Amino acid sequence: MKILMVCLGNICRSPLAEGIMKTKIEENNLDWIVDSAGTGYWHIGELPDERSIAIAKRNGIDITNQRARQLKPNDLQDYDLIFVMDSSNYRNVQAFATSPQEKEKIELIMNVVKPGYNQNVPDPYYNSEGFEEVFGMLDQACERIIDKYRN
Repeated sequence: MKILMVCLGNICRSPLAEGIMKTKIEENNLDWIVDSAGTGYWHIGELPDERSIAIAKRNGIDITNQRARQLKPNDLQDYDLIFVMDSSNYRNVQAFATSPQEKEKIELIMNVVKPGYNQNVPDPYYNSEGFEEVFGMLDQACERIIDKYRN
């Protein structure tokens, strides 16, 4: 199983989702791959936001080996599941899809927790207090992804 986590800049939400998922994959001894990307290009090559690094570290996860990258068209072919953080990311990633099969891979990450609710993971970039909430949401979603797809 290959999973891609996607947000806007690939410095706040998707790096956290990648780090959380990697930890859960290791804990569950799964042979899965997870990566993250952003729909935007502003932060290519940068470390995750220092506040994402800090909240991950407080939860025993190191995300300092990650570097921001932009979503590529072939990502939709290369990954089995593509989880996006909000409806704007969803529309942007859907625009990359060249087939119904690729479109079916794309899902709002919180729909694994509340199916059909279409809840966005808020972008904490301009709200420092939001990082803890975002971590909690993504931790819950990643746990559900493991439960749903492990078999």
